[in-house]
Amino acid sequence: MLTVGVDLAAEAARTAVAWLGWEEGRARLTGVAVRADDDQVVRAVTGAAKAGFDCPLGWPDRFVDFVSAHRAGHVRVPEGVAGRVWRRDLALRVTDQVVHEQTGLTPLSVSADRIGHATMRCAGLLAELALRGRTVDRRGGGAVVEVYPAAALKRWGLPYRGYKRAANLAALGRLVDRLLEAAPWLDLGEHERVCRASDDATDAVVCALAARAAALGLVTAPPEDQAGVAATEGWIALPTAPLDRLVTAG
Repeated sequence: MLTVGVDLAAEAARTAVAWLGWEEGRARLTGVAVRADDDQVVRAVTGAAKAGFDCPLGWPDRFVDFVSAHRAGHVRVPEGVAGRVWRRDLALRVTDQVVHEQTGLTPLSVSADRIGHATMRCAGLLAELALRGRTVDRRGGGAVVEVYPAAALKRWGLPYRGYKRAANLAALGRLVDRLLEAAPWLDLGEHERVCRASDDATDAVVCALAARAAALGLVTAPPEDQAGVAATEGWIALPTAPLDRLVTAG
């Protein structure tokens, strides 16, 4: 099995792709691309059994309705409700709120933060994948599943904060050390140097690990009463099993 991880940013400059090949009892990082453009991302996903995207796959339904109502005339603000309370459902998707409840982490708001730019790019990529015949299901059932590296790392008992940007290279190195200790079956090979130098590359590897968990069914799925909204907003798949299950399951 080949899984791919995509740490998707609005532009290629901060986008990384990682390819993980899975054999019995082991996984090998067969490639890492930093500064990955749209064509690289699409080709990577097309050749993989499952791809994990670190990017929202959609916008909050209530935000979309809000903007549509505003364009048509005037929105109706709920009476007797604090502004930040009614705006929460505009800023956060259902899956974002579920992730917060389950992990204590709050994903960036796709409608009120700069990650919206990455989601615009993502929407184009998903459309291209669909044109090429890949099944795109924002709930995670198709070629792409939405993942959240910080939450995955936290669930696997690994460092999940403080390793971003060049100023924190030492912390990034410690994360890579901890990951290899926790997963001795993971071979980064010649690409380990890139992972230690680029948090984008490391996040892409984590995305590829989470994609493997999704392919094995070892992640959260939207319950029946949230499946409809997840189909439009997207759904963050959180790992539900220890890291070692990625090579022992099935």
